[in-house]
Amino acid sequence: MRKLKKLVLLGTGLIGGSFSLALKRAKCVEHVVGVGRNPDNLARALELKVIDEASSDAALAVADADLVLLSAPVGQMAVLLQQIAAYLPDDCIVSDAGSTKQDVCALYRQHLPHHLHRCVPGHPIAGSELSGAAAAQYGLYEGRRVVLTPLAESAPDAIELLKSLWHACGAQVFEMSAAEHDGIFSAVSHVPHLLAFSYMNAVLDRHDAALCFDFAATGFRDFTRIAASHPEMWRDITLANKKAILLDLKANMAQLSALIECIESHDTLGLDEKIVRASSARNQWGHRSGS
Repeated sequence: MRKLKKLVLLGTGLIGGSFSLALKRAKCVEHVVGVGRNPDNLARALELKVIDEASSDAALAVADADLVLLSAPVGQMAVLLQQIAAYLPDDCIVSDAGSTKQDVCALYRQHLPHHLHRCVPGHPIAGSELSGAAAAQYGLYEGRRVVLTPLAESAPDAIELLKSLWHACGAQVFEMSAAEHDGIFSAVSHVPHLLAFSYMNAVLDRHDAALCFDFAATGFRDFTRIAASHPEMWRDITLANKKAILLDLKANMAQLSALIECIESHDTLGLDEKIVRASSARNQWGHRSGS
């Protein structure tokens, strides 16, 4: 595998920082530059050796890069691509860690039309409610999945190099279309976060919210953990994957309406069926995934 001389992180937080640490440990990169808007976060990244150099100038940073990873929130990617477009080396690979893919693929086409053969959109399926460079960890991607959604123009060698780098991080790499990706992750990631946010807001709207939080325990903790996630990032994801998310939210509304109807009509059989169906499926998935 080709060793990277220079990796540039456009966004120096949990995702990009963990990618850097894993590649450093695997001795797959010589020099890592972190680009960001927060001087304190960049200083912390340097202190923790997540990066070797900090910059606030994306264009300057990418001038001699081998690989650029856009690990900033999806809503910032258009500006970042505009900034680096004229300064990318011809052979530099550009990838991202965005949680939505159709919109990001469109951004590559809009802002890097002459560089598409080196663009390989991606999404590491790993994360935490924590953010910033201090949250970066060496083993974040070990045993995790990474989805690549290559463009029709993506060069095979660019795809293979990116795969090898994610493998070096301990990840399993899969390929699918951007549309397939967005549909799947609406159902299993985006909508669960929105449901957690909505549930937290419903509790906050209660007159006895403070007392509810005082007595909240394991079930509340497990269900609401992801409601502590990065607000800006999840706002951007929601708007970027609007079509798929609205379909899944409406499906969830239909399920809630059916549940309310069972409770109101004291439909014991209907209630049992809904609970057993969900419980059985969750147990089967848990045994398969070890969760």
